[in-house]
Amino acid sequence: MAKLIIMYEQPRDQDGFEAYYFHVHLPLAKKIPNIKQETTQRVIQTQNTDLNLYLFVELQFETLESLQQSLATPEAQATVADLDNLMKYLHHRPIISIVE
Repeated sequence: MAKLIIMYEQPRDQDGFEAYYFHVHLPLAKKIPNIKQETTQRVIQTQNTDLNLYLFVELQFETLESLQQSLATPEAQATVADLDNLMKYLHHRPIISIVE
């Protein structure tokens, strides 16, 4: 199993972020092939960091190879390109990690 984890910090425009993220960006991301499960979690509290984390998203894939293949698809590229549109609501680009 492999996961793509995306961490968003507190947005500069929370209402705009919520609307755009859940109605435009997330539907794009859900089109990425081979996603076995998607979870979105709001951060209630963080410790031992200066980051003001707001939202965690996990995209789960069966294998690291299937994750990597999926990231090369047009659907994934469209999602990455859409980050530029999402940035008007954020202070910082999201933190993205791949884990096994």
